[in-house]
Amino acid sequence: MKLWSGRFDKDTDALVDELNVSIGFDSRMLPEDIRGSIAHAGMLGAQGIIEQTESEKIIACLKEIQADIEAGRLEFSRDAEDIHMFVETELTRRIGDTGKRVHTARSRNDQVALDIRLYLKKEAAEIKALILELMKVILKLAEGSLDVIMPAYTHLQRAQPTTFAHYMMAYANMLLRDVTRLEDCMERMDECPLGSGALTSTTYPIDRHRVARELGFSRITQNSLDGVSDRDFVIELMGCLSILMMHLSRLSEEIIMWCSWEFKFIELDDAYATGSSIMPQKKNPDIAELVRGKTGRVYGNLIAMLTVMKALPLAYNKDMQEDKEPVFDTIDTVKKCLPVFAAMLDTMRLLPENMRSAAGAGFINATDCADYLVKKGLPFRDAYTIVGRLVNYCIANNETLETLSLEKYREISPLFAEDVYEAISLETCVAARYAPGGPAPDSVKAQMEYISDFIRSRTSS
Repeated sequence: MKLWSGRFDKDTDALVDELNVSIGFDSRMLPEDIRGSIAHAGMLGAQGIIEQTESEKIIACLKEIQADIEAGRLEFSRDAEDIHMFVETELTRRIGDTGKRVHTARSRNDQVALDIRLYLKKEAAEIKALILELMKVILKLAEGSLDVIMPAYTHLQRAQPTTFAHYMMAYANMLLRDVTRLEDCMERMDECPLGSGALTSTTYPIDRHRVARELGFSRITQNSLDGVSDRDFVIELMGCLSILMMHLSRLSEEIIMWCSWEFKFIELDDAYATGSSIMPQKKNPDIAELVRGKTGRVYGNLIAMLTVMKALPLAYNKDMQEDKEPVFDTIDTVKKCLPVFAAMLDTMRLLPENMRSAAGAGFINATDCADYLVKKGLPFRDAYTIVGRLVNYCIANNETLETLSLEKYREISPLFAEDVYEAISLETCVAARYAPGGPAPDSVKAQMEYISDFIRSRTSS
């Protein structure tokens, strides 16, 4: 018999039960449900709403139930509908009428709102730690590649010279924002909704602040209607994780291109690549491709949740049961992707000679050639036009700016002198970009120190 069956003359149809039951996925919130019930029962006893001996008996039994589940001595039952009903039913089975008192001054509405907040707070903290570990790997890659020159691209066309370390710091900064975005989300999540009741709180003299403190919340929700119907924190977390996956997907695309024969900037470790069933020469970047593909899955979960919530009136509606599977799947996906992605990066081998060779083609020092003329007194737009003519000539005659004769340089502009070759060397081009944020080694070292300090500030205890 269902705990809420008093109002009904007949049992729900089996098909309704099949649609309605959620214990298959919300059972993962057992620790949070037990923890919330212990705090609630303790408060009920302290406030004199139930006898202190009953409170203590409930708390002891709740701990036993959790221990039995974790030890495999007790299994979840689909008859219980959801994790909240399962715990209360088992509690009542073990200690009788005293177990029924645990739900005094509480609704499943504020109970589930509490459980999901507690669960997501824990998971967000774990994901944050995984991002920081990935940042450490990226920092390590940068430390070993300060002088590894490679082309940087716009429109996927070779644009200007940079270093692999500088490139890695771009992704480190994306991940830094992912961490701070998660921290912002966690701060807004840090409100305890228990005590909101079904929607208009309760007539019992409860102590919401006590429960919030015991559960590790910094404050309580301020409106009972909002307390049970708010899922902004779910959507916000899914949004944060969607942006994180977008960053991983962008780097995945780079990895996929870089390990192709067309680029060959890197070599993936055999442990993080796969082969072909028919083509024996293949070494496929499947891990990067899977991360790129799973980004779409995470996006889909976010859109699903936004769509579920878009037209719901206050307060709780059964539609909101659909919040859990998408956010659980998103969390599981992200937690699978981050460690393997970090390991893939940590074990890949850089091919600096190929990067340098690619940087030597494509006229990526053309801007520096124009800057050379500007330093000789020519307006930039005129210098731009002159270098454009030089590049056009080089393409037609299979030359580069490095191989072009000084005679030809001076034919197009008398401002060119022997020192032009030093000015347009890739090493000079990189070293000259020492503005904060640029690819010059000292500038990148400063960026690395900033990232290192950030990681240290989040991991020091």
